[in-house]
Amino acid sequence: MTAELSVETKNDAAPFRTLCTLTDLDGGYGAVIDPIWTIGSKVHGGAMLAVCAAAARRKLRESDGPAAALQPISVSVDYLGAPDPGEVTLTVAVRKMGRQICLADVDLIQNGRTAVRAVVTLGNLDIDPPVHQLEALTDMPPEPPHDAFRYDGDSPLGKVVNIAKGCELRLDPTSAPFIKGKIGEPTLRLWVRPFADDEADPDIVALFAMMTGDISPPVVFNLGMFGWAPTIQLTTYLQRRPAPGWLRVLSSSKSIGSRMFDEDHLILDSTGAVVVQSRQLALAPAAPTRR
Repeated sequence: MTAELSVETKNDAAPFRTLCTLTDLDGGYGAVIDPIWTIGSKVHGGAMLAVCAAAARRKLRESDGPAAALQPISVSVDYLGAPDPGEVTLTVAVRKMGRQICLADVDLIQNGRTAVRAVVTLGNLDIDPPVHQLEALTDMPPEPPHDAFRYDGDSPLGKVVNIAKGCELRLDPTSAPFIKGKIGEPTLRLWVRPFADDEADPDIVALFAMMTGDISPPVVFNLGMFGWAPTIQLTTYLQRRPAPGWLRVLSSSKSIGSRMFDEDHLILDSTGAVVVQSRQLALAPAAPTRR
């Protein structure tokens, strides 16, 4: 991967809202996952997490009482398979119905096979400024600079990261030496923002923020470890709805082995408040041969 990224993304009106729009089915819900929500030919893990969260929230809104106003605050998913874009069904089982916290299990199914099993915790999001937050969590500017990389369809990343067609996505070139065939630290920095019509919907922007907990290229790319890095398990926490504007994404790893690696996402909104944190365990691509 030595080619630079450039040019612009496709600007549909509200592609993420379309992704999270559910239809009623006997015993569950239906959704249609557009091919833009893929990495290569397979559906993006964060997109599937968001659809599962949407299904759990939809189930609670069919009830009376305070639970109907709750939002997903934690989603933990296990990936049993790699579904193709297209129609999926979702079944939801509510495990706890409380005033402040509810729990639900969600299965995402395609062609009769469960592809994702999710445990969704729903609660009330923070609405006040943080009481405490570590200073200098990131020195990223609130908006991407003019030289930030875009996911061009002619670039190596642009050819496989189709989700860049459904949102504004930029990669910090100073954090991604792999783009020019160099080695660096397993840390990447990005900026991401939903399209205007998606950002205008408070419910959709919350789910979009959860999706971005899986938005970074694998950080092992900076170590020269290229290839498919399928997520085994992903847990994402949503603390608040993001303020309008760009989200800043810091992706990093604490431990990288020959078989598996962990990857954390820290996501701040335009005000600098922490919006999302996530951690995943993934299979590692093959390491380059050392001489």
